[in-house]
Amino acid sequence: MKKFVLAVLLIAFFAVPCFAEDKILVIDDLEIGVTGGAEGTVDFGAGNGSTVKVASASESFHSGKLALKITYDAVAGGYIFVARGEGLDAKNAGWDIAPDKIDWSKYKAIAFHMYGNDSKNQIAFDFKDKGNEIWRYMITDDFKGWKQVVCPFDQFVARSDWQPDSAEKNTAIDFPLKNYQVEPLPESKGVFYFDTVELIEK
Repeated sequence: MKKFVLAVLLIAFFAVPCFAEDKILVIDDLEIGVTGGAEGTVDFGAGNGSTVKVASASESFHSGKLALKITYDAVAGGYIFVARGEGLDAKNAGWDIAPDKIDWSKYKAIAFHMYGNDSKNQIAFDFKDKGNEIWRYMITDDFKGWKQVVCPFDQFVARSDWQPDSAEKNTAIDFPLKNYQVEPLPESKGVFYFDTVELIEK
């Protein structure tokens, strides 16, 4: 009897953390063939001397069989963007779930998985909200290997350096979000892998 009670207690003890884990919704698994242009699956580009290459990668991924491989050289005064979602120039860059099909009130953060190189490079993670206002969360590549990067909505700030003319600029996040983009910031150069974009429940 004592052995039975001990076994039950051990099972209960080790099971508790499972219930404490955040629930997630994968909105973009990135199991795609990367193409650019008007019919593309990823909207990406660079300018003012910066360069970027985006490809599907099977040599390193968080889940599934593919990730995005982003090779970049961000120079002073230049810019880079790699984006997925709605309202982009790339027609086929939509997520696995349409933004207006998501109950955004249930979620507290957006997250993604990134393979870091401990380069100390700065990477901006932006999203565009319903009112076309762009919001930013900063990440530092200060780790090695795959890591989930969680970006709480209440820690995003409206971009002060640039907003589209169509942005409402009301300094409030208006859901549903339309799209996201990652932007390695100058001056930096390197390669990182990006995978599995998720929403984290409250």
